[in-house]
Amino acid sequence: MTVGRPREFDPDEVEDVAMKLFWEHGFDGVSISDVTAATGVNRRSIYAEFGSKEHLFERALQRYAAGPSVYASEALTRPTAREVAEAMVHGAADTVSGEVPGCLTVGEAPGLPEFRDATVHRLAERFDAAVAEGELTAVDTLLLARWIAAVCQGIAVQARSGATRADLHAVADLALAGWPGAASGH
Repeated sequence: MTVGRPREFDPDEVEDVAMKLFWEHGFDGVSISDVTAATGVNRRSIYAEFGSKEHLFERALQRYAAGPSVYASEALTRPTAREVAEAMVHGAADTVSGEVPGCLTVGEAPGLPEFRDATVHRLAERFDAAVAEGELTAVDTLLLARWIAAVCQGIAVQARSGATRADLHAVADLALAGWPGAASGH
């Protein structure tokens, strides 16, 4: 039995560095050479662990969803649909105005359209539950979910363009003024 050489790097650290690189520069703006330069891990080891740039991005995206962007899944647990929407737009404002401006999920990369679509459908399902409970009435829940997602994505674009955290929270509040039933006091 041959014992392989011990792994010379921590894949979690490489994923974390790759996540930040993809977040800052986008999928097309990052090469495996960039990842090797930032981590000190050679290309062969990165390819052996991750298989391809696309698979490395996939893992970086999972890390992003469970880390900086965890607000999105946590928002779905809020007691009311309005609180879900508030947690989404204000969570986006906090996340995209942090260490790296913008959002990893806004842009084009393998798997991102599907990731965004899944987020919209999870929101729509949560809003469907609010309709079933009588909290929301006469709304297209998929359209409502797309609106909240669009606000979050717009907030990310504005952050990348230099808007401050306060500006982004003000945009979130202004968007929420259009929440169904907002004029009647919810």
